Amino acid sequence: MTEAVKPVRRSRKAEQRAETMEAIYDAAEELFSKHGLHGVTLKDVAKQVGVHHTLLNYYFSDKKALFDAVFARRAVVTSDRRMKALDDYEASVGDKVTVEGALHAFLDTDLDTYISGGEGWRNYAKLGAQVANTPEWGADLMDQHFDPVVLRLIDLLQRALPNCSRSDIFWGYHFVTGALMLTLARTGRIDKLSGGLCRSDDFHAVKDRMARFMAAGFREICAQD
Repeated sequence: MTEAVKPVRRSRKAEQRAETMEAIYDAAEELFSKHGLHGVTLKDVAKQVGVHHTLLNYYFSDKKALFDAVFARRAVVTSDRRMKALDDYEASVGDKVTVEGALHAFLDTDLDTYISGGEGWRNYAKLGAQVANTPEWGADLMDQHFDPVVLRLIDLLQRALPNCSRSDIFWGYHFVTGALMLTLARTGRIDKLSGGLCRSDDFHAVKDRMARFMAAGFREICAQD
């Protein structure tokens, strides 16, 4: 009889290292989301975590390397979730793809992540908005982590609007992602403008409206083709 293979347990030292790295990522994510790449130092992160800054110098060549690692940590999660949502949506409707359906799969999945994920994910949302609006180096990060899922959405939208030009589909996505990034930034501006009727952190309200609003925009610009 074959002896059962026992699962390999990590040493306490390895567990402590993993916990420390998560604490570093969480602290850096919060600080970067508030102050940006250039407003934070490795010493700032170390102080927030409660470790000596030489520990961060050991693991990261500079703060940009730490920033990239922080961004990548959750990027793979949200990208994979949206890709699965788009695949599941297509599998459920077959040839009957709609603009609203594709947008709901793409947008709602992301918004659900920020709704249920707590402040850590909301800090990441603000960080993503910063990255998307920093052409000097942010575009490369967005390309690296999100191009496949964006192009998957584009293909579904093209199927839903077969007579729409490819350029209009891309322009439509450009407007969608602009609105999404502004929403994720949580600037508080809509709170003041609306006199409290709307809140920039009310992702439930955004989820109820954004896909429908953007679908109407797609149909309008494509009606001119």
